[in-house]
Amino acid sequence: MGGHMGSRATTPPLAGVRVVSVEQYGAGPWATLQLADLGAEVIKIEDPTAGGDVGRYVPPFQEGEDSLFFETFNRGKQSLSLDLRSDAGREVFHDLVRNADVVFSNLRGDLAAKLGLDYAALGEINPKIVCCALSGFGANGPRANQPGYDYLVQGLAGWMSLTGATDGPPTKSGLSLVDLSTGYVAVIALLAGLHRAQRDGQGCDCDISLFDVALQQLCYIGTWTATGAYVPERLDNSAHPSLVPFQCFAAADGWMIVACAKEHFWVSLCHAIERSDLLVDMRFLDFAARLAHREELVAILSGEFTRNTVAGWIETLQAAGVPCSEVNDVAQALEEPQAIARDAIVEVDHPRFGKVRQIASAVRVDGASREYVRAPQRDEHRHEILHRVCGYEPREIEILAREGAFGPGVAEA
Repeated sequence: MGGHMGSRATTPPLAGVRVVSVEQYGAGPWATLQLADLGAEVIKIEDPTAGGDVGRYVPPFQEGEDSLFFETFNRGKQSLSLDLRSDAGREVFHDLVRNADVVFSNLRGDLAAKLGLDYAALGEINPKIVCCALSGFGANGPRANQPGYDYLVQGLAGWMSLTGATDGPPTKSGLSLVDLSTGYVAVIALLAGLHRAQRDGQGCDCDISLFDVALQQLCYIGTWTATGAYVPERLDNSAHPSLVPFQCFAAADGWMIVACAKEHFWVSLCHAIERSDLLVDMRFLDFAARLAHREELVAILSGEFTRNTVAGWIETLQAAGVPCSEVNDVAQALEEPQAIARDAIVEVDHPRFGKVRQIASAVRVDGASREYVRAPQRDEHRHEILHRVCGYEPREIEILAREGAFGPGVAEA
């Protein structure tokens, strides 16, 4: 079945926007996936000398050039194998740019300019083109020519020093949050550049890096550290650095989260656990007092929460208006009633995997509706793209194939 966003079937918000993307693996394809889900035409350029996007070969659930990893990042796109190192390949690429709105790339920071994927090179072909380059460290600086990966950047940007148990090693997030967040930031920058290009007729470069995004997401901890010489520390049970109680607690049969981000939630919690005496205890009188006496308060609450099950406490606390939740595993999260109510799981048909169940876009725009389709096979849309976008006839495509546009030794198909 197809997924949907919104309540009315209308033209998708980004219908008519054409993106030519030199992308692979995670952060870049994640960015253009958001655009495809919103109706943009995304033409995925794959390197024929490398077997296309390396994401095609990521296990588990991988066979041949198909993988569920690749499906996750590339639904709704079209694929064209193009050798940008060849004269014929660059000729085809430039013809695509003439008829595109955006050129996207996720390569090493110094490579976009070297490969002619920036506005200095492509603005002469299409003055309105928006060139968005996503890289590990950006286009300048001492690390610009270094490869960057989520895991490396989580360490370099300080994230791993904040994550994990107090007596454990530095720990990365269980998800590739730097990659995913950088993809979203790239979309924001790209859409801002696109709006300006449509308004003023002037394209631009967007220079987005994993490192910059990871630093920005230090957020208030970064402000505290840069301004007040704050020294962040790891806290057990995923505790909030300044709000208490706001962390995981063990109940009789598992874990749950209690989050008292406002004073009235603290009052409601004390009544719900039948410990109104804590409200008049000077150690816990306000946010600052509870932070100063974190250990004593957590010890008291931990003892209380072992008296009941997770389900029992969730029922009690939710009835009292206290923010709380179970700690689900991934399978439980996908079956969460809220996920079902929001149509969060969608299915697409795939020639190798059959029904592929995956997660719908979180970007919901009122009135927008589109069917999700599988990720493309490598070079699946060569003829369609080149005829529709560039106006090439079959004979021209055959000549370009012989000239190496689609890879060495690739015959016209």
